[in-house]
Amino acid sequence: MNVIETKIKDLLIFEPRVFGDDRGWFMESFNQQVFEKALSNRGLEVPNFVQDNHSFSKKGVLRGLHYQLNPHAQGKLVRVVQGNAWDVAVDIRKGSETFGQWVGVELSGENHKQFWIPAGFAHGFIALEDNTQFLYKTTDCYSKECERSILWNDPEIGVEWPIESKLDLLLTEKDAIANLLKDADLF
Repeated sequence: MNVIETKIKDLLIFEPRVFGDDRGWFMESFNQQVFEKALSNRGLEVPNFVQDNHSFSKKGVLRGLHYQLNPHAQGKLVRVVQGNAWDVAVDIRKGSETFGQWVGVELSGENHKQFWIPAGFAHGFIALEDNTQFLYKTTDCYSKECERSILWNDPEIGVEWPIESKLDLLLTEKDAIANLLKDADLF
């Protein structure tokens, strides 16, 4: 497995080796030992995963920027198994040298990349194709009381979403009226 570092040291991209032939392909989608080694070699905390989630989205669906506060903060290992998405993580840890900065990565059923997003980051994605299926491994269970959102297009953050028009987006009301970073409950 290839591990790619990003401009924010806590965020990592994992590229599994895919073995293919005329019958199809095989890959190891998760290996605890490889994951632990990649994080511990970089001085990062190694989490335990407790829940898997699976979402299905039409083209133009934008979900995020979501996070959970303590005591149920979530780290997420995310990947797309069908379709294509632009995935984003924003550092929302007060006092962090990268506070308010973001990293985006294209995840698809073809590139097999996975994105590690630890607790302390808001997360969102936009489906770039119909029938985009997104998988999440999380380090804590969902908690409605701890759930929060930051506005997807907060100008202070400046995420560069690959969209032609805001009119093409499909958002929940919650995501459309989420707080700005400056008004959000943070870590």
